[in-house]
Amino acid sequence: MFEALARFAVRFRWLIVVAWVAGVAGAVVGLPSLSSVIQTNNAQFLSASAPSRQAADLAAPFQGASPAATAIIVASRTDGPLTAADDAAFSRVLLAAATITDVTSVRDQGTSADGQAHRALIVTVPNGPGNAPNARLVTAVRDTFAAASAPAGLTFHLTGPLAQTADADTASTQTGDNIRKFTLLFVIVLLFVVYRSLLAPLVTLIPPVLALLLAGPVIGQAGQAGLPVSPAIQQLLVVLLLGAGTDYGLFLVFRMREEIRRGRQPREALIAAMGRVGESITFSAITVIAALACLAAASFGLYRGLGPGLAIALAVMLLAALTLLPALLAIAGRALFWPTRPAAGQQSIGMWGRIAAGAIRRPIPVLVAGVLLFGGLTAGLNGFTTSGFTSSSPATASDSAAGSAVVAIHFPSPTSNGEILLFRFADPVWHNPDALQQAHQRLLTAAPVSALTGPLNPNGTTITAADITRLYASLGPTGSLPPTPPAGITPSLYQTYRATAQFISPDGRTARFDAIPAAGPAGSRAAIDAIPTLRTTVADIATAVAATDSGVAGVDATAYDIYTTSTNDLARLIPIVLLVIAILLAVLLRSLIAPIYLIVTVGLSYLAALGFASIVFVHHGHSDGLNFIIPILLFIFAMALGEDYNILLMARVREEAHRYPLHEALTRAVARTGGTITAAGLILAGTFTVLAIAGNNTQAHQLGYTVAFAVVLDTFFVRTLLVPASAVLLGRYNWWPSTLSRTRTTDTPPTSPQHGPPSPPHARRARL
Repeated sequence: MFEALARFAVRFRWLIVVAWVAGVAGAVVGLPSLSSVIQTNNAQFLSASAPSRQAADLAAPFQGASPAATAIIVASRTDGPLTAADDAAFSRVLLAAATITDVTSVRDQGTSADGQAHRALIVTVPNGPGNAPNARLVTAVRDTFAAASAPAGLTFHLTGPLAQTADADTASTQTGDNIRKFTLLFVIVLLFVVYRSLLAPLVTLIPPVLALLLAGPVIGQAGQAGLPVSPAIQQLLVVLLLGAGTDYGLFLVFRMREEIRRGRQPREALIAAMGRVGESITFSAITVIAALACLAAASFGLYRGLGPGLAIALAVMLLAALTLLPALLAIAGRALFWPTRPAAGQQSIGMWGRIAAGAIRRPIPVLVAGVLLFGGLTAGLNGFTTSGFTSSSPATASDSAAGSAVVAIHFPSPTSNGEILLFRFADPVWHNPDALQQAHQRLLTAAPVSALTGPLNPNGTTITAADITRLYASLGPTGSLPPTPPAGITPSLYQTYRATAQFISPDGRTARFDAIPAAGPAGSRAAIDAIPTLRTTVADIATAVAATDSGVAGVDATAYDIYTTSTNDLARLIPIVLLVIAILLAVLLRSLIAPIYLIVTVGLSYLAALGFASIVFVHHGHSDGLNFIIPILLFIFAMALGEDYNILLMARVREEAHRYPLHEALTRAVARTGGTITAAGLILAGTFTVLAIAGNNTQAHQLGYTVAFAVVLDTFFVRTLLVPASAVLLGRYNWWPSTLSRTRTTDTPPTSPQHGPPSPPHARRARL
């Protein structure tokens, strides 16, 4: 089949190239871009049944239907209290912001207790998948600051989830551009070194580059159709397609060169190479695609979108590898290798054959050494923990970061970095002040809470529930009150009452309290682990004060739900991925035995890489833990990409085993594929290293270095030493139950490794 596909590509080579270029151009113009559908808030990927999402629904009167669609305008003065002119400028900004499309409400949240800062909440309409519309809205709000004619010394900032997401998205886009440029540069340089040719690196790179340009809009279309798209896709897409696509090019070009050295003409060599390597490339890609597609069964939306999204990209890459790459190789011909000239009879076996022969002669010591090495690295998993559950913060130079700093200085700390405790009552709290007072007192003395801000101390100044009831009766709801107090009410009491708007819903039935957890700082592992206790405490208080519903929202509550969901997904998906990979390996190798040790050896490298990352980043790097996305993505990449090289090696071993004893077949297979696998592994590891270096957050650093280390382990130890040693110990049982397992020559010991070119066809027939 693959030879027929190669003949088709050779015959219609120019038409295939034109079709790919036209298809990519049409997709870029006609389909949505990938960046337009990216969602950067991890909380958006939780299911609606998650307790933090249900609590966010309770908090909707304060922050709209979606917490991510809210922003905070903060105006402050550092040289003293706000003036009347400052108040007027702040009012002008609020009026202008309310007229912006998709802004549903602007709520004045009052003045800080020190009188130096104003704060207002903007609630907007969620704009569906992606952050591009939100970025335009954030820019429009910030434009109102310049038009407000603010007095000298008054500064405006826009912060909150919406602004932070927009700023983070801008930083992520810039980082993505850097990753693309540096990855492409790295791959080009390494390909020139590997090929020692001017044209081969460019021909090898064209298919993955076009696949990358096509995959982005295709995933963007899927995102508009409902696929959750995270920033991780944008960064991993570049690394994965350039790395894997270059690997597929290496597999085919190196085999084509080998066939030329056997005496074939370039196009005949290409057809023969596709006949041998096409199946390996296809199964390699399908293995990774299938493993990634398994993530569609995840509960966590980030995984559920990341896996299928990258699977779509690799499917595009496979199509390019099987059509566009052979067409380009057919066009290039022998010029592909210039200035080198591969010719019939050239030697192509060297160092890797000798290394394989050594592992085959001493398989047990090699396996013992491998187990000790990997076991020592795996010991780093002692005390293993995860972190990074919340969205990455924007760069410190961003406007949202500056606004968050102002809020932290002038407003009570629980309102800026605490947990949100919510109580829903049957009647408005203005008519039931005792329930509000009791809830406040019980929370103040609750063990999981160290600091509390709520309706009775909204801006740091205390107000009683009775005062709230009295002022409501005389002044009405807080949302419509002007900044200036009426006669007969002290300014301090009036401003405190106005500030209760952020803690009592407009209908008066929902009360909000912001709390600092006693277990540790917000976002710490201790605070996250204390969420179940805090939820139990809030539920008990809700029962005591006759609230009809209650919940805990906020950073730690969301982090805890992400942790439990992602951990459950990891435990549930690992067996599924292993089963899928085992089935594919069994089909390719026609064996039920070989997949077992192939999976076990790659599994050892996975655990070793995870342990190594824990040693580097947690035990010595003093991180709170490895980013929660690393265990599952490392597993997918280590197992699926690791099996890529297993497939290339073992398919070649099986091919050689039909002609030579198993010992010699292993030596020849490692010798023939060693250079290819090494080059492919270095390129793939290098692309992930670029991700680690060019990435702008801890997640990218940890993921890039960890996957790169896993690929290096797999390339230089698993494929070169552990797999040949395991195979030689099993002998003919490698191929059970296929007919090859019953061939006597598979158990014949070698006299010496053969390092010359393969025997001519008539000699091979005679040997058989």
